[in-house]
Amino acid sequence: MTARKPYNPDPHAHPGLAAIALLEAAKAVLAFLAAAGLEISGPAPLRTIVNTLIRRVGADPEHGSFSTLLDMITPDTVHVGAIALVAYGLLRSLEAWGLWRARAWASWLGCVSAALYLPLDVYAIVRHPGWASWLLLAVNILVVWVLARDIGRRRPLAGR
Repeated sequence: MTARKPYNPDPHAHPGLAAIALLEAAKAVLAFLAAAGLEISGPAPLRTIVNTLIRRVGADPEHGSFSTLLDMITPDTVHVGAIALVAYGLLRSLEAWGLWRARAWASWLGCVSAALYLPLDVYAIVRHPGWASWLLLAVNILVVWVLARDIGRRRPLAGR
């Protein structure tokens, strides 16, 4: 049995964490851009997009729960959506910063949050099989694996 090396706290020793940090930073930027887009454009373009999606799935946007959904898209709900996107962006920014600096809490945060997406990824494959769904699942599994491995390597060595 080979002895395990002590964990190297140098962030440069963990290229996998840096790669995931860049991915999380990109998600944060996209969330901030989406929030700004919502605030700038207001509810009208969002209503048009939702209306188009409703028609694309073959439903009637004028009756039933879909009309209620369209009625719920107001300036106030757009503000709430933008606030939620900013909060998501801040969380992803914090995670990216922590992973870039090889912080243990960031590995835990990233591992848990990526693992929460796995059932949704499997559902996406069942509903819409294709290379994009499989790629998303593979990336999330890889992220969970890299972060779980990092967490495991941080455990104290036995006998110390």
